[in-house]
Amino acid sequence: MDDAAVLKRRGYIMGINLGEGSYAKVKSAYSERLKFNVAVKIIDRRKAPTDFLEKFLPREIEILAMLNHRSIVKTYEIFETSDGKVYIIMELGVQGDLLEFIKTRGALHEDDARKKFHQLSSAVKYCHDLDVVHRDLKCENLLLDKDFNIKLSDFGFSKRCLRDDGGRIMLSKTFCGSAAYAAPEVLQGIPYQPKVYDIWSLGVILYIMVCGSMPYDDSNIKKMLRIQKEHRVNFPRSKHLTGECKDLIYRMLQPDVSRRLHIDEILSHCWVQQVKPKTQPSASTTKEGESSRGTQDTLKVPESNVEKKSATKVEEKEEPKQDANTEKEESVQVTRQSEILGFNADQPATESEQGKLSPPTETVHT
Repeated sequence: MDDAAVLKRRGYIMGINLGEGSYAKVKSAYSERLKFNVAVKIIDRRKAPTDFLEKFLPREIEILAMLNHRSIVKTYEIFETSDGKVYIIMELGVQGDLLEFIKTRGALHEDDARKKFHQLSSAVKYCHDLDVVHRDLKCENLLLDKDFNIKLSDFGFSKRCLRDDGGRIMLSKTFCGSAAYAAPEVLQGIPYQPKVYDIWSLGVILYIMVCGSMPYDDSNIKKMLRIQKEHRVNFPRSKHLTGECKDLIYRMLQPDVSRRLHIDEILSHCWVQQVKPKTQPSASTTKEGESSRGTQDTLKVPESNVEKKSATKVEEKEEPKQDANTEKEESVQVTRQSEILGFNADQPATESEQGKLSPPTETVHT
């Protein structure tokens, strides 16, 4: 029985193709019970790799079934057929994803970005409070409903955090996600704190929202890591961002994991709350237009061991020493995205007619 017939028997009239991969595809469908359109993710077990079937798919199904938040895509139904196909019926992002929205319309005004970022941060806090981490936060996974509200989607790399006997969250060693959104510790193959990884990705997303371009160029991972570990963040001067907005981004894109913001600190930040701070926390600007946080020490981190083999994926190198608080997992390919929106690293971004990307003229660093 083909997909259309299977869905028809369950009360869904299959529509257009929304996306397709090697072992999964997403279709639109009309639900006769719900009386509106939905998205249907169809996974073919016969074509899927073993690690996906044994680890990632069970996790995704378990987590989707437990999530219930207004800024997370709703899951209406999950069922499987005898021929090994899994059907996940989900809320449809009728306005597409945030990446396409920004590519079409350009950078968001800070007020619009604040609203959308607050919705996203609230969804991440909800997950983190449940000890669930997403690990693939990126603009493509942020869908927009009919009113352009954020709906967090694609929990394919998500997991429940494990805790040791002392109640501490164990470090993770599954290196997954997209390189442009991945934290330095993940790119280096260092066992990482999964919730802290999500925060870095939030910083990249907010930067893209307000700048309309990528903060780092991931075509050269080693070079990108050096810039990240120096805590350099380039802001296009033409965007006229407020100091509070730049401060929040800068604190999320913190290479020192012990100093990176937590989700509660993000939600209480003066920019998110739209409250003027009593004391200005944002970076001060010099005459040359280069900003620096003089109150912070320069962060010195050893050079990365990432080789120049490929700019398109990060592989786990020689396995780090395992300790009691580290969960052992294999590496997962990380994809390159620097050419999607352009970047603000060492060379100017290109310009498009609809969404202009400005060259980096203002730098924040430690």
